[in-house]
Amino acid sequence: MGPVAPSWREELETWLKPFVDVLGDRRRKRMCPVYLAGLIGPGDRKSVQPMAARAGEVGYDQLHHFVSAGLWDSAPLEAALLKEADRLVGDKDGFLVIDDTSLPKKGSHSVGVAHQYASSLGKTSNCQSLVSVTLASREVPVMVGLRLFLPEDWIVDPARMAKAGVPKVRQVALTKPEIAVEEIDRVVASGARFGCVLADAGYGSSGSFCQALSHRGLLWAVGLSRRQNVYRPDTAEVFPVAKTGRRRKYHITDQPPMSAEAMLSSEPWRKVSWRRGTKGRLRVFLQPAVSVSPTVIAIACMATAFRRCLARRSGLLARGDRQASRNTTSQICRLRPASRRLPPRSRPGGSASRRTSN
Repeated sequence: MGPVAPSWREELETWLKPFVDVLGDRRRKRMCPVYLAGLIGPGDRKSVQPMAARAGEVGYDQLHHFVSAGLWDSAPLEAALLKEADRLVGDKDGFLVIDDTSLPKKGSHSVGVAHQYASSLGKTSNCQSLVSVTLASREVPVMVGLRLFLPEDWIVDPARMAKAGVPKVRQVALTKPEIAVEEIDRVVASGARFGCVLADAGYGSSGSFCQALSHRGLLWAVGLSRRQNVYRPDTAEVFPVAKTGRRRKYHITDQPPMSAEAMLSSEPWRKVSWRRGTKGRLRVFLQPAVSVSPTVIAIACMATAFRRCLARRSGLLARGDRQASRNTTSQICRLRPASRRLPPRSRPGGSASRRTSN
């Protein structure tokens, strides 16, 4: 009789051994495989009570304490995860993918929950928003980081953060690009191998994010909105002297901006696909057939931040970023406050419906 094949529980415990060894406490080492087996094992309900009942190895109180009240240093576990991910998919030709993910929630007590854009739903909803970091090589992705984003409603309420158990070191206002940069630094410090950082237009519109990647000597490729204004590499700031009227206070560009869509259409581009699935191409994007100066990409990514900086100087932020983004840089410097139009007066003696429509 041949050797008996190990069960999936035995294979799971073997695979989890590098991670369980760094947990330290023996009770955590016992609870971790049980909890993960309950999440991926049979059964529809994945809450603590039915998982403990199906396992039969531990009680409900023990498993609940491990999930809700277990506090430990996550740094050793994160280091073990990066080491294992680098062993599986680490490659100098690989990618580090920065993206957003969301967890729809009800109520207001879950930490970081707010009415914000939910990428999983494709609309604004009540949810938690997280910055995800994935190490990928060829067609295999391994997530190595997931950081919760705290909206402004939470940052301005220390009592709410303390009640939810947010650590003191995390009670700071950080944008998603800033969180992503911190996670990239952690991955680089671990020695994980990758060749390029990828991000969508949500991060590509952040000039500080792209500058941080260039400052660290990393290759990067980010998405751009087709409506985003960009500038040519030889664009410079000038300070023209006004012949009449008041003297100018701010610089302007010596060349007009152009949309990213117009810039891309002027180059010979071709469509390519990085992977094919069961239903055809999964991702199709545009790639230039000729080399493009990195300065063009850098200026394109910093265009939004540059326009907002000028708008902030001109005092236009109170009127909204939408109005500032519709105008070119030179127009922003010449804008004057629009006159208010009062609604027409209702005619005396008219009906209530007519007065309302007027």
